[in-house]
Amino acid sequence: MLITVVTLFPELFEPFLATSMVGRAVESGALRVDRVQLRDFGLGRHKSVDDTPYGGGSGMVLRVEPIAQALGSIDERAREEGRPTAHRVLLTPQGDPFRQTKAHSFRSEAHIALICGRYEGFDERVRCLVHEEISLGDFVMTGGEIAAMAIIEATSRLLEGVLGNESSALAESHSEALGGSLEYPQYTRPPVFEGAEVPAVLVSGDHAKIAAWRKLESQKRTRERRPDLLSPPKAKASE
Repeated sequence: MLITVVTLFPELFEPFLATSMVGRAVESGALRVDRVQLRDFGLGRHKSVDDTPYGGGSGMVLRVEPIAQALGSIDERAREEGRPTAHRVLLTPQGDPFRQTKAHSFRSEAHIALICGRYEGFDERVRCLVHEEISLGDFVMTGGEIAAMAIIEATSRLLEGVLGNESSALAESHSEALGGSLEYPQYTRPPVFEGAEVPAVLVSGDHAKIAAWRKLESQKRTRERRPDLLSPPKAKASE
């Protein structure tokens, strides 16, 4: 899998890509992450990538031309290498929430381009250059680099051979096996810690009872902490 990140700060990714499971994915060849410096496509002698907003207002807005040229360069290189052109993803707080289902969807993409914003946002015409927009949550950061790292982390761990135990990703919070619910409580040694004991069913050796307990605890935890995950999807209004 190839992920290309368009960013003004490619150096932020160096330690991230060499650490833990992401580092394993890169080292094994399951994942390749290219970083494209947006300023390489800047305008004029100073390689400008932003300008003041029309209509007034504070801050600076990323111009459309450097982003368009960067994306064109990414696709040109992909064609030269015989790879698919990139599925383009704009990282913005106005995008669709990033969820586990989207991580699974991204895993099946051969090539993704993640476009990191900075300053006060993008020229609106950038939206015409991408296939979808993704948000990490209902908050605003100074740039999209951390969001890009989160997406890379969540997606790369699903690639074959990256996790030490492939079943680790089967029954976890938001997984299909749990119906999108939260994961059940987990315990390990010691059996008693400051009066708090491991539930007896988990040391009973009865796998059927353990499975039933985990299912009930998953549902209970989801009702208590994330009842929105149990709500049926709203029907779309008929046209």
